[in-house]
Amino acid sequence: MLTYLKKHWLKTLLLLLLFWVIGACAPFYLPKSVSPENLETYRLTTDSPSTLCTDRAILLETNTSALAERIRLINQAQTRIILSTFDIRLGESASDLAALLLHKADEGVQIQILTDGFNTTLHMEGHAFFYALSSHPNIEIRQYNPLNPLLPWTTQGRMHDKYVIVDDLAYILGGRNTFDYFLGDYETADMSYDREVLVYNTSPGQAGQETSLTELEDYFDSVWNLDVCKPFHNDEKLAEKEDVQAERALLEERYEQLTSQSPELFTDYDYVSASHPVNSVTLLRGEIGIYGKEPLVLYQLSQLMNQAQERVIIHTPYAVCNSYMYQVLEEVAKTVPDVTLMINSIENGDNVCASSDYLYNKKNLVRTGIPIYEYDGGLSYHGKSIVIDDHISIIGSYNFDMRSTYVDTELMLVIDSQSFTEELTGYMETYQADCRKVLDAKTYEVPEHVTVTPLSGKKKAIMHVLGIVEQFFRFLV
Repeated sequence: MLTYLKKHWLKTLLLLLLFWVIGACAPFYLPKSVSPENLETYRLTTDSPSTLCTDRAILLETNTSALAERIRLINQAQTRIILSTFDIRLGESASDLAALLLHKADEGVQIQILTDGFNTTLHMEGHAFFYALSSHPNIEIRQYNPLNPLLPWTTQGRMHDKYVIVDDLAYILGGRNTFDYFLGDYETADMSYDREVLVYNTSPGQAGQETSLTELEDYFDSVWNLDVCKPFHNDEKLAEKEDVQAERALLEERYEQLTSQSPELFTDYDYVSASHPVNSVTLLRGEIGIYGKEPLVLYQLSQLMNQAQERVIIHTPYAVCNSYMYQVLEEVAKTVPDVTLMINSIENGDNVCASSDYLYNKKNLVRTGIPIYEYDGGLSYHGKSIVIDDHISIIGSYNFDMRSTYVDTELMLVIDSQSFTEELTGYMETYQADCRKVLDAKTYEVPEHVTVTPLSGKKKAIMHVLGIVEQFFRFLV
């Protein structure tokens, strides 16, 4: 056998590569449709309740506010902290949060951290920084679907959710990952614009009160307890290692610095006066397994958008669509009087695969009839938001691409609040002021103040080639 492998090593390598590619792609090649039972189960309406709910909402529009409100909220934890994140990486903002989490764990708060397994392998394995957390008796880290290259058919299932829950007090949910690219105002090589919402429960500790926090907590527990979620170095003996002890000492020092440098984040805070009243908060979720999923999140969004009386504003970093997704957008464009879709321009985006696909399929998106605006603000835009009429805001992790629709776990939060929607609309319109309007697949209407940094001929040629090649596996983009 060894002699054969040595003699035919190239053929063997190609066969192994083919096995891996087919194994990774096969479970997702044929997209699912929404089953008849789910067509009924997931029916939604934009009608507002007659009374306010117990939840209130704060829009977190800047990376600075996103980190500050995490610190403020986590500091108030008494019993339980949940952090679910697609990606957490070493850096200043992660150090701030880890220092605070470690301090709360020392106080007896139980902490659960859930990460995506693929990114855990890339960014957490081998770092004493993360072992300083996982070795604490009051902190448990699990990874969703750990990467196993020997089982390629399992490698694509990703957990794309991003949220923080503290007791039954409040939670933060949106599109931000947990590192400096998205959180804080620390000096970094690059950053991205994004968006989240903090939902505050005005009746914590009161049994029988309906709050969306309970629904999100139930969702977390359902994912946390999946067989595919495995422990990440939850070994107290790691705390005895010299490098882990050194990291812990640094984090304890970091906590002291935080409290002295930002004392306003460690005092009582009036969430009611800082937040918007809300009629209802609804959590949109899809399937949570690691294989191909029904497009439940998109189905729910399409129902809400098609009930609009006046307008729909859609913001998504990218648009990678199949026929069903084009159909959804086309229907919204025909049904609603005023519709806009904003995405990153290929010059402004940070996802070369998604941008390359847009370059190849732009004409198909234009044919839906939905007005398209390409953002050219200089920094990549990562927000995933929808406004419907004057009272519905939707914020979360779902991109208008095939991976979010059929592959990853995704969450979107529907907030029925006129004042909150007014604030969100103002920010979305500010972004759209820095956009080119797409007139057709090749021409634009460009505002005078917008300057587009052109791609080099080499990069554009590479994107053209990539756009063609990835048509064979765009269902994973």
